[in-house]
Amino acid sequence: MKVMVGGTFDPLHDGHKQLLARSFDLAASNGIVIIGLTTDSFASTKVHPVRPYWEREKNLVTFIENQGYTTTWHIEPLSDRFGSALDADFDAIVVSEETLPAATEINRLRHAAGRHKVDIHQITCVLAEDQRWISSTRIYRGEIDEHGRLTRLKSERTGT
Repeated sequence: MKVMVGGTFDPLHDGHKQLLARSFDLAASNGIVIIGLTTDSFASTKVHPVRPYWEREKNLVTFIENQGYTTTWHIEPLSDRFGSALDADFDAIVVSEETLPAATEINRLRHAAGRHKVDIHQITCVLAEDQRWISSTRIYRGEIDEHGRLTRLKSERTGT
């Protein structure tokens, strides 16, 4: 199975790791995973700072290699919400609750262009200790770390 997944992946947190793990599980050892990584210009629309593309790519490669996946994979630049997903030949896309609308729009646009729709696999967002989603924005604000643990600063503000 050929699976697509995309994101900024900065910082690479437990939610991203679950998203990637699901992608590799779906593709299985005889499939392929295409990871769209937002370009610096596309990532610059984020409300928080984002590391350069090369650094985010390096972190992704290190994580994937450390997992020991046997699935074929590659990373491609993602310069907009859809990347190559509108035209590429693939079977499934893996998204979070937060990015489900983009996958739905991809299928709508593919259908309008006469292409086959792809299966959408949605993972549940990983929760932090405070039962709110782990997100890059929350990590950059200093509320939580990449594993969803409340930071000391956040704990001091809330008295926990």
